[in-house]
Amino acid sequence: MTPEIYIDADACPVKDEALKVAYRHDLVLHLVSNQWLRLEVGERINKVVVSDGFDAADDWIAEHVREGDICVTGDIPLAARCIEAGATVLGHSGKPFTTENIGMALAMRELKSQLRDMGEDRGFNASFAAKDRSRFLSALEAAVQQSFKR
Repeated sequence: MTPEIYIDADACPVKDEALKVAYRHDLVLHLVSNQWLRLEVGERINKVVVSDGFDAADDWIAEHVREGDICVTGDIPLAARCIEAGATVLGHSGKPFTTENIGMALAMRELKSQLRDMGEDRGFNASFAAKDRSRFLSALEAAVQQSFKR
């Protein structure tokens, strides 16, 4: 079965890298967002614009992703849902979300949320660098190669 790639696209900094891999392997790629994206794309690229309801893009992806597919997201609860469906899940920096690490990621997300609510954490994130793009591109290529071996 040929994998499809699902991108949680609203805040995704690696859309261009994902498109590059999809074109290289002639894969279907779904760019799912709450707003229209100004990207020139080919015929195997599916731009999906969902309602602006809370988690609408996440829900669309979770309803369509299947075993063997690949999901790119920075949203940890969506990552958990995609893992449960049997998909390979990558964060924007290329770090994989797996059955072994998703529980800790969810727990850390909850802890950080509580710290922000108490004013103890301002939620600053490190900037996204060229090395992060490179690491993501390598990780996505490896995920695609691995999916073809299944």
